[in-house]
Amino acid sequence: MPDTAAHAPRRVRLHTYLAYGGNDVLGAGSMAVVSTWILIFYTSFCGLSAAQATIIFGVARVLDAFTSPLIGHLSDNLGRSWLGRRFGRRRFFILAAIPLLPSFAVMWVAGQGFWYYLVTYVLFEMVYAMEIIPYETLASEMATDYATKAKFAGARILIGQMSAIAAAFLPGWLIAWLGPDSPDTYLYMGIIFSGLFMAAATLLYIFSWERPRAAGLDDIAGDRPTLGAAFAALYRNLWSTLRIRAFRLHLGMYLGGYISQDIYNAAFTYFVIFALAGSTAIVANLVGVTYIVQLVAVVLAINFALRLSPAAAYRFAALSFAAGVVIFLVMYAAGYTATAALFWLPVVFAGLGRGALNYIPWATYNYMADVDEIVTGRRREGAFAGVMTFVRKMSQALAVILVGQVMQAAGFVSKSAQQSPQAIAAIVGVLGVGTLAMLVVGVLVSTRFRLTPATHKVLLDEIEHLRGGADAPSSPQAAAVVEDLSGWRYDRLWGNNPVAAPMVR
Repeated sequence: MPDTAAHAPRRVRLHTYLAYGGNDVLGAGSMAVVSTWILIFYTSFCGLSAAQATIIFGVARVLDAFTSPLIGHLSDNLGRSWLGRRFGRRRFFILAAIPLLPSFAVMWVAGQGFWYYLVTYVLFEMVYAMEIIPYETLASEMATDYATKAKFAGARILIGQMSAIAAAFLPGWLIAWLGPDSPDTYLYMGIIFSGLFMAAATLLYIFSWERPRAAGLDDIAGDRPTLGAAFAALYRNLWSTLRIRAFRLHLGMYLGGYISQDIYNAAFTYFVIFALAGSTAIVANLVGVTYIVQLVAVVLAINFALRLSPAAAYRFAALSFAAGVVIFLVMYAAGYTATAALFWLPVVFAGLGRGALNYIPWATYNYMADVDEIVTGRRREGAFAGVMTFVRKMSQALAVILVGQVMQAAGFVSKSAQQSPQAIAAIVGVLGVGTLAMLVVGVLVSTRFRLTPATHKVLLDEIEHLRGGADAPSSPQAAAVVEDLSGWRYDRLWGNNPVAAPMVR
């Protein structure tokens, strides 16, 4: 009997948190490897220009951005099929992705051409989306209460940070073994991580489950949609998630925190090597220590977000990250090199901020389907996961392509040990101005985000109130809370609005 057939709530145990969190070895681990090393690998060992390298990254992200919502939509509707009933509508995709995960290692073969790297990167992005999109829905599938979902998010980020630490230090160890000029460093790293990805996905499939869907508006009898009708409604349904106020604000915070890190990651390796006269070994050490500090920051952020406000924790995190970036810039202007002991100071500030910025959006994401449910009367975790990934990857693609184009326009030369003053100035400007500008955007959005443990409890109580047949709020205070989170008047909730109207059933 598949897990989805169970009727009694299952107890979330330690091994459940570990299996769920362990899958972020793929989520955070692969992205840590790619964001730190892929551009320098392409430009130093593959002969690609900065523009070509970032175009590969950007094209793969754009293509994946259109694939990810489709996977989210399919996982929402696969439960009607035999495959969904047998393996789980989410977990089927995770199982199918396991034998395809070695595609990560294929990306790191040196000496190939532009089209080889474009195709292999796109292939891995497709496999990554196939596994990660359903994974991102599982916390909401396995738990309903605020605290348990927050612990799932914490387990994910904690283990993800551990994998990111390995992603930073492993190349340094391989460099020490193989030498600084060996491209095999990156191939061996890809093989090791491919094995870890497969193990993590297997454990996730074994120890996860999907809870039965409660009766709601999507249980009303209706014809199963044809494939054509489902595709016609796909993007209409997905973009309807942006009509949920809490989700719009959540996306603003998410993008502010993550795009600031995309820009920082894309420029940081070049900043250390060319602006600070460092090396790839020094980059590995600095990035590794950053991820260690991020691990500590996640532990602090979990407690902060559980007890107080995620938005307040977000603002503290953004301030810390910004302080680290500013200190880096000041030390560069003062003429320090990457060997200076003082460079651990901005690493600590940046790491504390980045760790919390990684955790907080994913902790709040787990509650977005609850806000949507009170508006539509349906559970659409897959749609929200797809939209988040779509927006995230489109914006990430644009950010990284912009970094590459700026560097190329400033005269960056691939495979060169020295760069012109103009190229170095461009690298420093991207790292400073780009990172800080996105942090400011995220902070401004966070001032309007009011989802807390207390308001989430009110939200769940009102969902049950409406599910019981009520059409008036349980109290004026409760009405005010759910109207603020949803962005809709109370009398328009529970399907009485255009958001629910275009749903495919």
